[in-house]
Amino acid sequence: MVDSRLGHWLKLLVSLMLLLKTQGLYVGITYVKSAVAKGAVCLDGSPPAYHWDKGFGTGINSWLIHFEGGGWCNNVTSCLSRKKTHLGSSKLMGQQIAFSGIMNNKRPFNPDFYNWNRVKIRYCDGSSFTGDVQAVNPATNLHFRGARIWLAVIEDLLPKGLKNAENALLSGCSAGGLASILHCDSFRALLRMGTKVKCLSDAGYFIKVKDVSGAPHVQTYFNEIVTLHGSAKNLPLSCTSVLKPSFCFFPQYVAPQVRTPLFILNAAYDSWQIRNILAPSIADPLGVWKSCKLDINNCSPLQLKSMQDFRLQFLNALNKSTNSSSRGLYIDSCYAHCQTETQEKWFMEDSPVLGKKKIAKAVGDWFYDRNPFQKIDCPYPCNPSCQNSGLAPPDNPEV
Repeated sequence: MVDSRLGHWLKLLVSLMLLLKTQGLYVGITYVKSAVAKGAVCLDGSPPAYHWDKGFGTGINSWLIHFEGGGWCNNVTSCLSRKKTHLGSSKLMGQQIAFSGIMNNKRPFNPDFYNWNRVKIRYCDGSSFTGDVQAVNPATNLHFRGARIWLAVIEDLLPKGLKNAENALLSGCSAGGLASILHCDSFRALLRMGTKVKCLSDAGYFIKVKDVSGAPHVQTYFNEIVTLHGSAKNLPLSCTSVLKPSFCFFPQYVAPQVRTPLFILNAAYDSWQIRNILAPSIADPLGVWKSCKLDINNCSPLQLKSMQDFRLQFLNALNKSTNSSSRGLYIDSCYAHCQTETQEKWFMEDSPVLGKKKIAKAVGDWFYDRNPFQKIDCPYPCNPSCQNSGLAPPDNPEV
C-alpha cells in the first residue's frame, strides 16, 4: 500500500518537474507608451503591450512575432465587458506570461525557433488588430484602434533589431491566427528586402457556414465586428475590392490572394468553431449540444454526422487556399483549438502526428525549405495521436 502510494507520488513529482522544465520560462511585459500619442491604444485607452524574449546564438537575427488570441467584441455591450479584462486593457494584463510551445527557449521542446527573438503581442482591441475609428464616444470611452496597435508594436520593435531580421515568422492563435493571415503581406512589406518572411496561422481559419439551426450566425457576427471597429480599410484590398468587407474577415476569401508563404495549421474539427460557429448557444437553446461540445466522445451519431459535414465544409473552404507550393498545410482530425502554444501539442513525445510528423517538425521543415508539408488527416476517429477532449481555452469567449 505504502509502496504504491509512494510510486504514485513519484510519478506526480516527475510529471511536475517535466512541466516546469518545459514551461519554466516567464517573460516580462513591455508597454508601448509612445503609442498612446498616436492613438494606438487598447479598448480602454491604455497603451499596447508585448512580451519579448531576446534571441541568442544563431537565432539573434531571427524573429517570431506571435499574435495573442481571445475572440472578438461585436457591439458596445460586449466591448464594454471586454474592456474590464486583460483582453481590453493593458492595465489588467499579467506582468509576466509563460512562453511554451513555439515560444519555448529550449531546443528539445522547440527545435527550430528556440533561440529566435520571440515576441507575443498582447490582444486588447477585439478586432484581430484591424480596427481604426478616430472618434471616441465619451459615454463609453471605447477605443477601436487594433490596426494602429499592430503598427505601433512593429515600429517599436524595428529599432530593437527587427529591422535587421534575416528570418521572420508572423504567427498567431485563434483570433491571432486570423490576424496573421490578414496582416501577412503587410508584415512582409514592413521589413527590409532580403528578409525571409513567412506566416503561420494556428486555428485562425474560421469558415463561413450556417449553424445547426440553419442561421448564418457567424456571418452576422463578423459583419458586426467589421462595422463596429471600422475594419474595412485595414482588410486586404485584394479582397475588399471585389467582396463585401465582412466577407474579408473570413480566411477563405483572403488566403488565396496572400502572396507571402503561409502555413495553415488547423484541426478539421476545430473545437472552438464547433462550439461557437456550428452549435452556438443561440442555436441550441435546450442545450442538446452541451455535453458533446465539452467532449467529442459524448456526441450522438447525429451530432457526429453534423461534425463530419462541418469537416467537409471546412475542407471545401480551404480548397482554394492550397493553390501554391509555398503553402504549408497541417489539418489534423483532433478535437482541438490552438496547437502551437501548448507544449503537449507542439512538440512532446505524445504530441499529435500527421504524415509521421509532429507539428513543430512540419512547420520547421516548411520554414527552412527542408521539406514541403501539405497534408489533410483522415476523418475522426482515425488518428490515435489526437487527444480529443478538454474544455475550450478560457481566453476564447463564446460568440
